[in-house]
Parts: sequence; structure tokens; C-alpha cells
Amino acid sequence: MRKEKDKERGRRKEQKRRQGTKYGQTKRKQARRGVVSCSIAGIIACVIFLLVGITYVLKGKAAGFIGGFGISAMIFTVVGIVTAVKGFKEREKNYLTCKIGVGLNIFLLMSLLIFFLGGIF
Repeated sequence: MRKEKDKERGRRKEQKRRQGTKYGQTKRKQARRGVVSCSIAGIIACVIFLLVGITYVLKGKAAGFIGGFGISAMIFTVVGIVTAVKGFKEREKNYLTCKIGVGLNIFLLMSLLIFFLGGIF
């Protein structure tokens, strides 16, 4: 009697697990490196807003401080791009976060370069 209940419970668990998938395929998880890349992009976006706020409060008198953080942020965006590209090599994963990470990091790198070049010229 107990074995029959366990078998029935196992069948229900298996059916429930397959219920949300198409043709019994398992759901794919997000690529780990893609998630890291999106996290880096989020941190860099916060740093950019912080730097703009500091520049506004100090009325542009902290150029060395802002420039140093800006160069560091550029380096981290390149790291985010490389991490996202490496995330495409992970097998059996969903690559949405990799695509988002590449796009956001490239956008942030371009905006940092525009700020940097605007400050030079």
C-alpha cells in the first residue's frame, strides 16, 4: 500500500514538473555570466549617476576624482562586455541576460567615452 502511494506521488511530481514545459523539455536557466554582466552594468549605472551628482554638488571642482572613477568605470564596462560574451559559451542556458548585458555595457561605455571626450575638448 505504501509503495503504491509513493509511486503515485512520484508520478504526480514528474507530471507537475513537466507541466510548464513544451513537449517535456526542461526550462533553461539564465546564463550565470550573463547575470554577472547585467549586475556589473547596474553597478556602473549607479556609479555614473553618483558621479554626475557629485559633479553637480561640487560645481565641477572635483575633476581628478571624477576622472579616476570614470576611467575605472570604463574598465569595468569592458569587463562586463567580455563576461557577457563568455556567457554565450555556456551550454543549455537562456542567453537573454547575456544579450542585455552586452547591450547595456556597450551603451554605458559609449556614454562614458562621450563624457570623457567632452571633458577633454
